[in-house]
Amino acid sequence: MLKTVAPNAVAAVSEARQWDRLMQMARIGAIPGEGVNRACLTDLDRQARRLLISWAKGLGLGVSVDALGNLFLRHEGTEPGLPPVLTGSHMDTQPNGGRFDGIWGVIAGLEAVQALREAGVATKRPIEVVAWTNEEGGRFAPGCMGSMAYAGFRPPNTWDSVTDNDGLTFGEELRKHLVLESDIPRRGLGVLDGPAPFAYVEAHIEQGPRLEAEGMDIGVVEGIQGSRWFLVEIAGKTDHAGTAPLSLRKDAVQDMVRAITALNRLMEDPTDVLRFTVGRIEVNPNTSNSVADRVRFTIDFRHPEKFVLLQRGDAIAATVQAAMTSCTATVTERFHALPARFESTVPDAVEAAAKAQGLKSLRMPSGAFHDAQFLVPLCPTGMIFVPCRGGVSHHPSEYSEPHQLAAGTRVLTAVLADLANR
Repeated sequence: MLKTVAPNAVAAVSEARQWDRLMQMARIGAIPGEGVNRACLTDLDRQARRLLISWAKGLGLGVSVDALGNLFLRHEGTEPGLPPVLTGSHMDTQPNGGRFDGIWGVIAGLEAVQALREAGVATKRPIEVVAWTNEEGGRFAPGCMGSMAYAGFRPPNTWDSVTDNDGLTFGEELRKHLVLESDIPRRGLGVLDGPAPFAYVEAHIEQGPRLEAEGMDIGVVEGIQGSRWFLVEIAGKTDHAGTAPLSLRKDAVQDMVRAITALNRLMEDPTDVLRFTVGRIEVNPNTSNSVADRVRFTIDFRHPEKFVLLQRGDAIAATVQAAMTSCTATVTERFHALPARFESTVPDAVEAAAKAQGLKSLRMPSGAFHDAQFLVPLCPTGMIFVPCRGGVSHHPSEYSEPHQLAAGTRVLTAVLADLANR
């Protein structure tokens, strides 16, 4: 039965409808250059969620939210007691983000479910479209808080005291958010309150150049490289830039430069596989004629091999401390996720669906981390990538063609029809 009806659902995917929804979402938090700045747990975030909910209710889907604010849209199965197939991504963006990162995976899930319903394809298992809370970590670090809590990777109160740039805590902002969404039915929090899902599939733009460069339509993601995030805080002493002798200074900026130079040596990799980034620096008092007494900077370190991630990541704190000449340093690890490998169930289904639709696919890893990383211990997991122009992401110029996104959604539709009828 599935083989005869699934093509009808694939054909029911509407490129125009999906694109229109993406462009409606892009207007919520729009910034110059066709970008989007829509931080989690803000009014803009809630506006986007309400728009998504309005579409879901128009289709007759059930809507619920859990204690971390993860939002679920449920298409019921003929055997509703079975564990559901999950699909989705996130709705928050980077401060200088684009229109497709994350949100396409949510809209694609909705479009796939709508196509199944319009084609009259019944699924044995329920399908739930999920929008995870705070995947980006742009306002509250680290990212993937919602999926980590759902999967039991961390307790749900782990990040309550994490602050944003304005000193507001994640815990208090989440509490306010849930009050404002108190009209939405509440559900239990993931595996803490219920069974694991049957499978999880996440559609996403590649955020890299391989698919475009190699002329491929679909990325069959086989796993996600590991990530470790650190915060380095250096304490010195403020002095007058014109009067304090260099030999007597405790200059936090100079020791920061020494630390980053030493870290660059630690992270040298002639194969260019390792990823090391200092992406954010805060200086106090941040004036041109004062010696800095305090510096904070972030480290984002990634690698696909567990041994390298552990060995070099564990050396970061000692490397920073050894670089100090007059200041003191504190190194705090804020995020630690080992490399994830997807078992064959979902990648094989993605590859088969792409082949059946005449699409060229490429098996590949993900360099960026995603919520899918934390579903791996719970259930068969996988991701579908589509090309993005120039491999650019986390920037207003981020772009995928409507037909590329539609192709990815058609593959997703076939995969969901397959998995939800197993």
